Amino acid sequence: MKRFIITGAPGSGKTAIIRQLELDGFGVVEEAATDIIALAHALGGAEPWTDPSFIDAVADMQKQRQIRGSYLPDSVQFHDRSIFCTAALAAHLGYPFSALLRTELERVKKEAVFESRVFFIRNLGFVTPTDARRIGFEEMLHFEVIHEETYRGHGFELMMVEPGNLLERVSIIKAAVS
Repeated sequence: MKRFIITGAPGSGKTAIIRQLELDGFGVVEEAATDIIALAHALGGAEPWTDPSFIDAVADMQKQRQIRGSYLPDSVQFHDRSIFCTAALAAHLGYPFSALLRTELERVKKEAVFESRVFFIRNLGFVTPTDARRIGFEEMLHFEVIHEETYRGHGFELMMVEPGNLLERVSIIKAAVS
């Protein structure tokens, strides 16, 4: 099975791309942070990312989803974010890497879980805030740089998917994996 990571800054269009790839018949594995945030909100937490334990919660859910995804019959699978995104988030938030985060980074690299080519979805020139995405444009640009540096630092080749309409962006990704 070939597992490709779809990553990029918040609000760059990753979720729309993942949804279209899923509609086109590809296997997808959902990202975890948004669901961890939604659960925290449901339990009365306003800003769960302000607690360093947030990083471990995201890392743990990503691991569970990646392992469950291993049992899907798809020959090509797209992952909406990965543990490397979680490492970028920890760096962005100024949190030290926990034992869980370090162990998971090592496991994923040792097992070569993902293809070395990562689809890096470039920002759209703006960011729309949501309940889970409370980041301004300037902060998003800084976070985008951290993401890029994190992936390159872990030896990934980044295929930049520039802004454009959804179907054009998806076509670029599909052509690269075929």
